[in-house]
Amino acid sequence: MRQVISLLCLLLIAGCHLTDPLSGENDPRSEWWELGFTEPRYMKIWVEDTAVEDIKGRTFLHTGGGSASGGQPEDGTESARDWHGVGSSAKAVVGADLPKRIFVRWQSIVEPQTYRVWVNIPEEARQLMLTSVNQRCAKTPDQTATYISSVYLGLAPGGVVQVWVRDSCHHPVKVARAQAEIEPLGPSQGKKQGRYAYPVSEKSKRYIEKFGIPYGSW
Repeated sequence: MRQVISLLCLLLIAGCHLTDPLSGENDPRSEWWELGFTEPRYMKIWVEDTAVEDIKGRTFLHTGGGSASGGQPEDGTESARDWHGVGSSAKAVVGADLPKRIFVRWQSIVEPQTYRVWVNIPEEARQLMLTSVNQRCAKTPDQTATYISSVYLGLAPGGVVQVWVRDSCHHPVKVARAQAEIEPLGPSQGKKQGRYAYPVSEKSKRYIEKFGIPYGSW
């Protein structure tokens, strides 16, 4: 009996050593992932439509749209250059497996121009998405893993698209870049006589008058 108990204790100890202390296997998580949008400061956009093709070859239409996260700080600096954060709000792509590619059509309000593109999502991004919900952050091992994995599209004048996903520590990681083409039908697929979703804001006007649109900085 003592030998049996000793053996069980040894197996238990060995099992504890083999267990990953950062594993989020038992942490709560969503079965889906989410899609969000961000924009450079002052460079307002409006997302008309999106679609997702997942790794199983299925296509999901109308997976998100509307405004993007950004900012207009009016701090006197050329803050529209580069990117400042990747946003916070996003919408779950219900029913989809991990993304293979994402379609987006959007209005660049400040130009004004309308763009469209299919963006290929690399395997690196999918692995990071899986890790984010299955692995706890090494800096905060007592906190549960991310509840839902995310993909953020950064949309900029000139048709530039940047793609980020978040790692297990919630940090954004840039995984792709794409160049969109001009949508020949214009805004709203030509259904609104060329009108854009909203006019250029006064803050954006003041910024552009002073610094211009920083093409090439994204």
